[in-house]
This record gives sequence, C-alpha cells and structure tokens, in this order.
Amino acid sequence: MSNDAPPATGVPASVSFARLSRGTIARYATGSLGTGGFATLPGLVLTYYLTDSLGVAALAAGAVITVAKVWDVVIDPVIGALTDRDLARHGSRRRLMLIGALGLPVLFALTFAVPPSLGPVVAGIWVLLTFTMTATAFSLFQVPYIALPAELTPRYDERTRLLTWRVVVLTLAILLFGAGGPALRRLSDDPFVQYLVMGAVCGVVIGIGMLVATGVAGRAASVPPPPIRESTAGGREVGNEPTSRRPAVLSRQGQAADAAAAGIREHFADGIAALRRSRPFRMLLATFVLQALATGLMLAGAQYVATWVLHSQAAVELLFVALIAPALLAAPAWGVVARRIGKERTFTIASVVFAIAALSILGMLWVPGDWIYVPVGVAGIAYAGMQSLPMAMLPDVISHDERTHGPGRAGSFSGVWTAGETVGFALGATTLAVILAITGYVSSTGTQVVQQPDAAITGIVVSFSLAPAVLIALSLVTLARYPLRRADIDHD
Repeated sequence: MSNDAPPATGVPASVSFARLSRGTIARYATGSLGTGGFATLPGLVLTYYLTDSLGVAALAAGAVITVAKVWDVVIDPVIGALTDRDLARHGSRRRLMLIGALGLPVLFALTFAVPPSLGPVVAGIWVLLTFTMTATAFSLFQVPYIALPAELTPRYDERTRLLTWRVVVLTLAILLFGAGGPALRRLSDDPFVQYLVMGAVCGVVIGIGMLVATGVAGRAASVPPPPIRESTAGGREVGNEPTSRRPAVLSRQGQAADAAAAGIREHFADGIAALRRSRPFRMLLATFVLQALATGLMLAGAQYVATWVLHSQAAVELLFVALIAPALLAAPAWGVVARRIGKERTFTIASVVFAIAALSILGMLWVPGDWIYVPVGVAGIAYAGMQSLPMAMLPDVISHDERTHGPGRAGSFSGVWTAGETVGFALGATTLAVILAITGYVSSTGTQVVQQPDAAITGIVVSFSLAPAVLIALSLVTLARYPLRRADIDHD
C-alpha cells in the first residue's frame, strides 16, 4: 500500500490527513534541491561571471540581473493564476511544474555558455535573454510548488514539520551548489569550458529535484476540506469553527466553476487584493523580502570576498561549508523550538542571531583572515530558521485568509510571494553592483589581471556584513507586527 494512502478506518477523511506521510514529505522536500540550486548558484556566480569573465561593467551586470528579475515579478502572479486554474479544471498543479522542470536544465546551461569572442555588450544581452527564460521556467515550477503546503495539510505543526524537512534539503542544496558549483569550474583552465560544464551539470541536477517534487502535486489536490458537522451550540461547523463565524467552504465543483470563469487579469487582481486585505500576509512578505535582500546581497558578494579579501578562489567553497554545515543540524532544531514557543518568536530569534553574526564580519576591514568562518557558521545556524519558519507561516496566512474572507486561492498568494522573493534577491545583486560601481570596482575578462582600489575592497566587505545586518534589523520591525499565533490556526 502507498505511504500516501489514508488508513482504512472509520476516522473522518480530514483526520486521516492530520499527519503527513514520510513519502509525501520526502518528495516535497526534494523539490528544494531544485529551488535551492537555482537560488544559490546564479546568485553566487552570475554577477561575478559577468564582471570578471565576460568583462561587463558592474552597473551593466546589475542591470542584466535586475531586468530578468523584474520580468519574474510581472509573470509570477500570472503563473499563480494559471496554476489555480489548472487545479480547478484538472485537479492538480502538476502541469506547469513539469514544464518548468523539463525546460530549466537546457536554459540554465545556455546562460553560462556565452562564446568568449562575442564581446561584453553581446555577452550581456545573451545572458539577459537566456537567464530571463531560465527564470521563467523556474517560476513555472516554483509558484505552484509554494502553493502546495496549504493544500497538503491544514495543521499548524504539520506545516512546520513539512517545511522543516524542506529546509533540510534546501540547506543541502545550498551546500551542494554553493561549494560544488564553483568547484566544477576547476575541471578546466579554459574559462568558457569552466562555466559551460558548471551550467550543464548543475542544470540537470536542479531539473531532477524539480521532477521528483511534481509527484506530490496530485496528493495535495486530493486532501478533502474540513468536515461539516453539527455544533453543540447549534448550527453547523466547518472543521472547528461554526459557520456563523466562518463563510461556508465551497465545494470543489464550485471552486472549479469560479476559477474557470475568472481570467488572468482577475486572478492577478485577486493576488493584489489578498495583499491589501491580509495584514498577516503584508507583514510576513515585507519581512521575507527584506531578508531575501540581505541574504541575496551576501550571496552575491561571497565570490568577491573570496577573491579580493581572502585571496583564494577555494575560499568561496569554504564559506559555503561554514554557512551550511551548521544549518543542516539547525533546521530540525528550529522546528522543535517553534513547536514550543511559536514560529513567530523563533523567527525573531533566528533573525537577531543572523544580524549579529553578519555585523561582526565587518572586522574583516581591519583584520582579514580565516576567523570569518566562525561568524559565517553562526549565520548559517540562524539562516536555517530564517528559511524554514516564514515558509511554514505562509500556509497559515493562506488558511487564515480563507476563514476570514472566504475560500482563498493559494496560487495567487504564492505568485505574489514568489514575486516578492524575486524582488529581494534581485535587489541584492543590484545593490552589490551599485556598491561596486560607487567604490570603483574594476571589471575584467577571464584572461586579464587587475588590481582593485582600497575603496572597492571596503565596499565588498560592507556589502557582506554591515548592509545585510541593517536590512535584517529593518525586517524585525515588520515581523513584530505579524499578528497570527497558534490559536488563530488550530482551534481544537
């Protein structure tokens, strides 16, 4: 019998899904092999690839990445609309996930396959077009993937369990791609071959992880709504709330008719309307975007720190080992803490620890050395919580909106969420490019040898320490205003 099959008992259907099977959790978590790889490797090497291999100026490199990400911001809510429509019409979000998983490996390899004879201008255009298409393929998978947890389980703690193991795989993926991706470049002395091999191998691994995760999409669609039963206070209840306090849950047929009738523009507007009406969503999204900006800035700066501050190409791999190895153990620990004191308080603790660790790295301005791996390791412990906890809180926001404003569209929420995350990471790379340009960073091709001015070295260290710490501090302001607690999700 499949691990996903409900037990053959007289227990109501909704209760049989109260605890997710290990198979469901494993398949869902494997998707983070793809999401972690795509989030990590381009953020780590793409700006550096443009400035130090293709000779593209720092500001132009930042513009290339920003334009591609702005396209993502536009298309993500549309993909959310399409995946909601797929769910309504076909009972599954799998179709778009498959298209994205199959298309990404080829497009990812092409992004890093720029012929060296093209020159900086044409090379920049090549990367812009191919990376934009790659990001589109990734969004086709990522938007429905993020929507699944709200449909896999209605339980507060089960969502924490599901997303905790997703982040365990995510941290493994960051380690695999953050250390292994740059290491693949050393298989050849030819810069063109270095990046081509890296792009092809990593693109295939990303695609495999995404394909495995598509298998859970049908399972999510099969989860029944909460049971309707008689209330002791009179009237009917949906789950644990009387209908007098909660709008009636529409049948699947009713949702299908509603979704089929709405066009893309209406779905796009629905996502924006959800953002406007849901204060929990606004606060959580603002927090996550600010933190994505902070971590994206550090991610984009890691290669520059390794090259120009630590003077070692291998240092970028060591930085990722220091960041991720502690996180592998920390992710389940953050889940345990969250079950005891709540996701919101735990998220705050993780964020504060990360900010302090990042700020301490500023000492590299005066005493550069291997001691940097210690605060990076502490930041890695905190980073595990900063990834798992907001992702476990998002399904709570979606179900809360459904109870307070009628049946929600998880795809619309996840589309806006993915767009916000994209903005954060894109602005991280853009912010780094601006800092590099202001401080006089000198771009080069793979065969040139250049000397960076002291101001550029200072800019690199600041972008890896002080700037991320300030952004995390700002995110704590919005996190403090996040209103949902366990009692707002679980009512029994």
